[in-house]
Amino acid sequence: MSQERRERQKEKFGIKISSRNWGRVAIYAVLIVAAFGVAYYVDHRTQHKHDAFARCLTGRGVKMYGAWWCPHCVEQKEKFGASFEYAPYVECGIKGDLRGLSQVCKDEDIKHYPTWQFPPTGERVERVFTLQELSDRTGCTLP
Repeated sequence: MSQERRERQKEKFGIKISSRNWGRVAIYAVLIVAAFGVAYYVDHRTQHKHDAFARCLTGRGVKMYGAWWCPHCVEQKEKFGASFEYAPYVECGIKGDLRGLSQVCKDEDIKHYPTWQFPPTGERVERVFTLQELSDRTGCTLP
């Protein structure tokens, strides 16, 4: 907006029109972005309730074989919550192919989901477990 036009509007409407303080706008924008960044970092760096438990299962050689399309596998995963990313999971399904089976699951002769395999005997059990049952079988402690 030109200086002359601003002056005319001031006279006509009796208002003060000022240009934005871009320095202040930039500071507010940086503060907002920083606040979201800190919230994201804190949320993703906080350990979830069962992280140590899931890592313990993995460390003990336990395996859960499942398929992305299996409702019982979804139920099992939900018991771990966000900590499932550390669970000893082997995906048998092939995305987009309801009949396809990964080679590792073919080699292991996995037929039903979820299938849990427990060392040292290699015992396999085809069902959903509570976390307490997994703790009792493996010695991994729950929080």
